[in-house]
Amino acid sequence: MNTLPVNLDLIPANSLMNANGDGPAFDISASPTRTFLCCLTVTDQIEQESLDVSIWGSAGGETWTKRPLLKLPQQFYRGTTKMILDLSLRPEIKFIRARWELNRWGRVAPTPMFVAGLELGEIPPMSRETPTTRIALATK
Repeated sequence: MNTLPVNLDLIPANSLMNANGDGPAFDISASPTRTFLCCLTVTDQIEQESLDVSIWGSAGGETWTKRPLLKLPQQFYRGTTKMILDLSLRPEIKFIRARWELNRWGRVAPTPMFVAGLELGEIPPMSRETPTTRIALATK
């Protein structure tokens, strides 16, 4: 059975964030690997602020975990951060969603502003037929 890897936009690319929020729920129950490469990309921001992004899970899409399944490193600047979300040992998790929290400090405008996106790409299963070879170390 060949299935194409799943790509999920937990936070659509170039989303303008001015307040804390939650993204929509995504059903991951059909994922064969339940393992995802998470890419958080910040494309714009202002000074003296931070962005905290986390991923939460749910069995039915209504009640969410008490703690995040994954918390990405706090962001202050533009760039991309990548982490792995492995839910292979959490079969009860059927839905995931992103949550973001903004913090602003200093004496300038109190409203934070980030432009960011969080994309998850399913990591495909490794084929059992894939040949593996050992690399011999060259000796002099």
